[in-house]
Amino acid sequence: MDGAGRVAVVTGAARGVGAATARRLAERGLRVALLGRELATLEAVARSLPAESCSLEVDVTDEAALRGAARSVAERMGPASVVVANAGIAAAGPFATTEAALWDRVIAVNLLGSAATARAFLPQLVRTRGYLLQVASTAAFGSAPLMSAYCASKAGVESYAQALRTEMEPEGVGVGIAYLHWTGTGMIEGLEAHPVLRELRAHQPGPGSRVHSPEQVAGWLVRGIERRAASVYAPWWLRLIQPVRPVLPMVVSRVSRRSLRGLSAEELREMTGVLGPGGRADWEARGPAGPVVPVRPPQS
Repeated sequence: MDGAGRVAVVTGAARGVGAATARRLAERGLRVALLGRELATLEAVARSLPAESCSLEVDVTDEAALRGAARSVAERMGPASVVVANAGIAAAGPFATTEAALWDRVIAVNLLGSAATARAFLPQLVRTRGYLLQVASTAAFGSAPLMSAYCASKAGVESYAQALRTEMEPEGVGVGIAYLHWTGTGMIEGLEAHPVLRELRAHQPGPGSRVHSPEQVAGWLVRGIERRAASVYAPWWLRLIQPVRPVLPMVVSRVSRRSLRGLSAEELREMTGVLGPGGRADWEARGPAGPVVPVRPPQS
């Protein structure tokens, strides 16, 4: 990938994998547009980049705002050659007692927001014969209890991106799907306090339980972008899991049942809510919809 003169767009770029990916792309000479909910944080990331950049505050579920952001990017920097649909939030808790608005918001940001991002920028990608990378997760492989919205949304973006890939091939636009495993972002700040995720991680052998830094994951993503890869695995060995995916839901269910048996109603209430600073910023930015309910991080 010759980055000179090319433009990349990264959603969810205020922190974590989004910020690290923007940095890696800028190091390769691309001009980067950073999109997200937290303008001050986006601008701080933009100032750290070694290439021209711009920051745009936008809610990926607001299609009109996204179309406006796409026009702004094209006018200020030129049409996008790379779009990384990374924006995402997560919530934990039982489906039956999780606030419906929170459950729906996870689906809206992760799935509908990804589709809206593609819809807004596809005309530019067609013009540049560019590449769209949709960030998914191993949460699409086997749905974890107490994480139903997140797992459903990541399974959804995988399926949608697979269909989009075939549709856009005649237009010369590449579509890739990135599968992320345990990544050290704010989204997993309460990992040790979440009994199901803690148990699932404990039962993953060797490298399967390792938490990777956002910078390391961003390196894998950018290498996938350079190859216009159909699938990007972060880490690489996740590709070995694909043949056994049909049995993973059964394995996840079996491991999870043991951890769920010992939980009281009070413990379930304590772990119910939005995960990470990015998710909290998004939930709070919704306005008078009620207070955010953060998941308690592990106590030292």
